[in-house]
Amino acid sequence: QVQLVESGGGLVQPEGSLRLSCAASGIPFSMFVMGWYRQAPGKQRELVAVIVSGDSTNYADSVKGRFTISRDNAKNTVYLQMNSLKPEDTAVYYCNAYNFVFGKRYDYWGQGTQVTVSS
Repeated sequence: QVQLVESGGGLVQPEGSLRLSCAASGIPFSMFVMGWYRQAPGKQRELVAVIVSGDSTNYADSVKGRFTISRDNAKNTVYLQMNSLKPEDTAVYYCNAYNFVFGKRYDYWGQGTQVTVSS
């Protein structure tokens, strides 16, 4: 059974920092692309950051220079370090894992963790 369990969300003031973690089980972690998505109220879910390997990352323009995604394959965990947080970063953040098998994409999702940026 595949499980992605997020942690680290919470309430933070503008310009503050948070570190999200996502612990994966039930998948060969190192073979999966790992990512973070977010969904704000009334908006569609959007990609925040994705990491293929230690040096291959991609970020949404809105978080470049502020957020850093990393992974620890030994711990089956992916992280999202969020600095200089803004109120518009408020959303539920979801961990995602995907890979391709015979050309078909398989996605797995965590339950989400709330991040609220407010003074």
